[in-house]
Amino acid sequence: MIKRRDFLKKASVAAIGSSALITACANEKDNQGPAVISDKKYEWKMVTAWPPHFPILGEGADKLAKIIESMSGGRLKIQVYGGGELVPPLEAFDAVGSGVAEMCHSASYYWAGKTPASQFFTSVPFGMNTQQTNAWFYFGDGLKLWEKVYDSFNLLPMPAGNTGGQMGGWYNRKINSLADYKGLKMRQPGIGGNVITKAGAAAILSPGGELYTNLERGVIDAADWVGPYHDYLMGFHKIAKYYYYPGWQEPTGVVELIVNKSAFNNLPKDLQEIIRYAAKSYQSEMISEFENKNQEYLAKMNEEKVNILPLPDDVLTAFRKFSKEVIQEITDADNLSKEVYESYLKFQKNISTWTKIAEYNYLGS
Repeated sequence: MIKRRDFLKKASVAAIGSSALITACANEKDNQGPAVISDKKYEWKMVTAWPPHFPILGEGADKLAKIIESMSGGRLKIQVYGGGELVPPLEAFDAVGSGVAEMCHSASYYWAGKTPASQFFTSVPFGMNTQQTNAWFYFGDGLKLWEKVYDSFNLLPMPAGNTGGQMGGWYNRKINSLADYKGLKMRQPGIGGNVITKAGAAAILSPGGELYTNLERGVIDAADWVGPYHDYLMGFHKIAKYYYYPGWQEPTGVVELIVNKSAFNNLPKDLQEIIRYAAKSYQSEMISEFENKNQEYLAKMNEEKVNILPLPDDVLTAFRKFSKEVIQEITDADNLSKEVYESYLKFQKNISTWTKIAEYNYLGS
């Protein structure tokens, strides 16, 4: 147990350390910047799973590249390629591993076919929210396990954005009960796709740039995407009849930065730390922007009389059951997935006790 006296002592030391850091920064400013270890310049490529300059997500890749270039004083310049400009969106993982590009901005559940354990780092159905997931990454074993999962692919992952909790999706068929999922064709990635398959639906993985056309032409009957802001800009409200909540399949939506590990290890240490810091810092900015835009565009949806409906209780009850079954099947078949999920589940159980006290009681008041 930390005694009050020890706590105050640590706080005092921290304050002195902060003062020293401020002084050091001031000195660096007077000397026109910190000493540079090397003047060598690096030019990298970043591929993405998003269309070029896609709102928030594609723009986020652009911003991240600019942040890194600025923080490095121009020593690390990154050219961003939207999905399809250098490689197809769903081939970005292999492109970075093989060195075609040094970086990728994407979502880890797209790579379930490469390694099943990757799915757990984007989101888990009925799992942790964004705050809890961040705590697992940075103060639990989440990030260490993610790095372990990608290591054999010569890749280094890190969180670099988050969409926050999502909606349940757009449907051209009203969902009155679980039976309405029979024969439904839905764009649903990750573990959620396996869940709806158990309900008799067909889960289809397709990149964001193809969703509108596929939904409009009836290639799919429903689509899971993000939330009100993105969904409004995509125009889904013009071609789909029903907008369902909650986003049981993605209570958070972690966006990743993947770096070619060999290229990363060849960088000077200060540039390595700049990449890590930039990714962590942009994660906070992206979720804040999504939260702001979603509340604004939810109001627009209501103004346009969009049918925003809750999924029936029997659907959510069944999906919760199916989620447990799917995760059990994944972890039984793959030891790495089992290791990741055991860590995830233990962390979720522990942190949920605090969340219920600190958040749920407040939100319910």
